[in-house]
Amino acid sequence: MAGVNIKMLANKLNISIATVSKALHDSHEISLATKQRVLALAEELNYVANPYASSLKGKSSKTIAVVIPEVADSFFALSINGIESIAQKNGYHVLIYLTHESFSNEQAIFKVIQNGRVDGIIMSVSSETTHTDHIKDLQLKGIPVVFFDRVCEGIETVKITTNDFQSGYDATQHLIECGCKNISFFTISDKLAISQYRLAGHRQALTDHQLEFNEEDIVLCNNDEVFNYEVIKELMKQKKHPDGVIASVEKLATTFYVVCKELRISIPDKVKVISFSNLAAAAILNPSLTTITQPAFEMGHAAASGLFRILGEKLFNYKKESLIMPSVLIVRDSTSSPTKGK
Repeated sequence: MAGVNIKMLANKLNISIATVSKALHDSHEISLATKQRVLALAEELNYVANPYASSLKGKSSKTIAVVIPEVADSFFALSINGIESIAQKNGYHVLIYLTHESFSNEQAIFKVIQNGRVDGIIMSVSSETTHTDHIKDLQLKGIPVVFFDRVCEGIETVKITTNDFQSGYDATQHLIECGCKNISFFTISDKLAISQYRLAGHRQALTDHQLEFNEEDIVLCNNDEVFNYEVIKELMKQKKHPDGVIASVEKLATTFYVVCKELRISIPDKVKVISFSNLAAAAILNPSLTTITQPAFEMGHAAASGLFRILGEKLFNYKKESLIMPSVLIVRDSTSSPTKGK
């Protein structure tokens, strides 16, 4: 319905304009039942708030949004620190939104964001994200979006990534040099660009070392810890389980440790493991975890710098601002030689 505004919503619901406004802004002053009534009607009438309402008064929100899959992953926690360091210098607040790896959650977040509560967005897409209309719509409304780590390649904007192909290659080559010949690759998505690049590097390293790649060596997990545990446990219960594992996501490495401990499979004697991880505790795990460590703080810092460049400049070269920052292989005990006598 064209021309839907807050006053119309208030009249239809027989409540005040102030109540509608507070409900749309998720105010703690409004009951859950009222919020649900307001949001349901707004959805039915396809109501979208004017993203320029605050700018009409000559003001910006002085707030940016960071949309990420989770905060439990140490990479994202460190990235937020990098983002906030730049936001604070520019006098901005940071709102954190979590998608929990859900595309529908990501869409819902963008619908809330377009009401003008933020001036720009820094995001890392969910593992389920395959369509980008919600992101393009926001850009058309004048709200810039910057990607870091997990990107949508079809959208022109600043992208801060790491050398995922080379990192996947280096991880596999390291395991091969440690004697592994049957390597499994754990991932939470076969559609994300970041996953595809890491897997492509893995495959190339196998080819360069005359080792065969098998599709069944790709272990597809998801955001369900119980599901991941069962999938990894079934894999490691096999008589001929892998002798090397690459965890492309940090949480899969910790689940792998739990499974191996339960099944009494010795790391690194019976299986070696390397993970993409910024986990501070990697060095004190038993055994300490070999990692591909990303420059998380620096990537967040660069993403925020790119966003504020967009906010501050009318003419902006997105391609120039995009960066690929190298990750580092840190070798620890989880890929060391078998202990003598075992």
